[in-house]
Amino acid sequence: MKKIYSLLTLFLVITAGYSQSKQSEKADKLFETYQYVDAIDAYLQLVESNKADAHVYNNLADSYYNVFNMVEASKWYAKAVNTKQDAETYYRYAQTLKSQGKYEEANKQMSVFASMMPNDQRAKAHLENPNYIPSLADKSKLFDVEETGINDSEQSDFGSILSNDNILYFVSSRNVSKKDDKWTNKPYLDIYQSVRDAKGTLSDPEPVKALNTPYHDGPITLSADGNTIIFARDGHSSKSYKRIKNKNVKLAQLGLYTATRENGEWVNIQPLPFNSKEYSVSHPSLSTDGKTLYFASNMPGGLGDTDIWKVSINNGKYGKPENLGPRVNTAGKEGFPFISDNTTLYFASSGKQGFGGFDIFKINLNKEEEEAVNMGKPINTKSDDFSFSINMIENVGYFSSNRSGVDNIYMAIPICQLEAIVIVKDAITKDVLANVATTLLDNQENSIITQNTTTLGTTSFDIECQTEYMFRASKDGYQSMSYAFDASEGGTKNIEILLEPINDLITDTEVKLNNIYFEFNKSNITERGANELNKLVEIMNAYPEMNILVKSHTDTKGNKSYNQKLSERRAQSTMQYLISKGINKERLSAKGMGSSEPKVDCKSNCTDQEDAQNRRSEFLIIK
Repeated sequence: MKKIYSLLTLFLVITAGYSQSKQSEKADKLFETYQYVDAIDAYLQLVESNKADAHVYNNLADSYYNVFNMVEASKWYAKAVNTKQDAETYYRYAQTLKSQGKYEEANKQMSVFASMMPNDQRAKAHLENPNYIPSLADKSKLFDVEETGINDSEQSDFGSILSNDNILYFVSSRNVSKKDDKWTNKPYLDIYQSVRDAKGTLSDPEPVKALNTPYHDGPITLSADGNTIIFARDGHSSKSYKRIKNKNVKLAQLGLYTATRENGEWVNIQPLPFNSKEYSVSHPSLSTDGKTLYFASNMPGGLGDTDIWKVSINNGKYGKPENLGPRVNTAGKEGFPFISDNTTLYFASSGKQGFGGFDIFKINLNKEEEEAVNMGKPINTKSDDFSFSINMIENVGYFSSNRSGVDNIYMAIPICQLEAIVIVKDAITKDVLANVATTLLDNQENSIITQNTTTLGTTSFDIECQTEYMFRASKDGYQSMSYAFDASEGGTKNIEILLEPINDLITDTEVKLNNIYFEFNKSNITERGANELNKLVEIMNAYPEMNILVKSHTDTKGNKSYNQKLSERRAQSTMQYLISKGINKERLSAKGMGSSEPKVDCKSNCTDQEDAQNRRSEFLIIK
């Protein structure tokens, strides 16, 4: 019985293999003759009948790839690479992933490709700069983070602010000679300063003796001219505390104090009028114009544990503190405000959605419709991240984090950004066009993000400075247009794109498209080529009686036989793409002309410009 079962099993395997090879042979023949649409149907039948293997998955993926259906291609490449494939399969899989914005997974596939083809230029480019996709693809990344070199390995350093004369002030518990705070069992905080040189290197920190007491001092804020300082201080220093007799405790709150600089020394220390024995007032930040002070407090009227408040200053007189409300504050803790250019407020919050602990947020206080934005990685982590400040003159920020296990100060290097405002218009009427699909691409023509224009014909993109980009605008009834852009300095840049009505492409004898771009020695449709062919799809849908002959030409490089076969493959790929977009195959024909009909008859002495003119596709109207 066991022997019979074995023979039956062997019979089923043999017959299944025979049937599959017949079906696969048919699909392969379609694939090898560039009939990708029919090949897709044949391969899918194998998949549906559970007769697909890695070879089928690979060719099915390649068929979708060749007609520029990257989503489906990616799906089948994922199955194909479950077994080892040739290097190009991993490269194509990476390209399909990039087209969907899956950059991390694409990099993994490119690394496999690079390991198999280390001398290939594509592999070398990947290894030199694997994360070339602009960091704005991750909109949360606004800064790069670096070490400062001044942190104490065991004690807390935080509350850093860089003055306009390049002195970094911060608070630290590094003075271990002082007695410990009974509440934290750590040394009391002192104010320190460190000088920043032209290279950004900080000197060894020194205590600011004129401002320090035996109790907590700091953090601080400075006026724009550096001659006025406002800082937090423990009430014990001025004997401002409440006695809790039954516990024999003197309970002091943090308050804010001001001092002025005379002859390089801080003098005339005075308390601010809204200090109290009942609540704390700390974490000061003075606006650039000196008219508003922001601070953190648990005073009555707040929304949570500690909130961020503001108070007006007029000729040295302080107004009534105002809570910044729910745009900033939550039922949790908010603190460490820093106001930049009188409009952008940076602050730390444990109540807003973040990565964990305290996260740093920013908000434009002048735009009431805007919500606070998490500053994302690498500024924020699962640990406490707080006390962010930025010096706009030096273009450098500082913040604190306990990501290493203790509060340390880190440097934040802004990533230069520019807001590109794209406006799209009709080239004839100059009317603005709404709902235009506008795509931002990097300098390798990978799509980064696509947005539709508003009723005003505009859409905007945040992009990096010193980086090359391209914008592509597409709308039904119009020719797609691309605009190359080289971002320089930050700020705002307006970009106008004019779209030509698509009917202007039709003559009595042909449909005129821009050249269908193919990679060297290849015949698969690229994204640029697909965008051009989509215009022809629109036209043929608008004119259902129109029949087209696709004629593909090469330049005079290479021998005639090679050029003839290359042009035939390209003509066939072009036709297959049109079929994949729903154009009836009976309305299409394809013919490769090789180099037999040059537009410029320059023989073998053609210039690069003349070769480019000869490498062309024509779309002749035959009905």
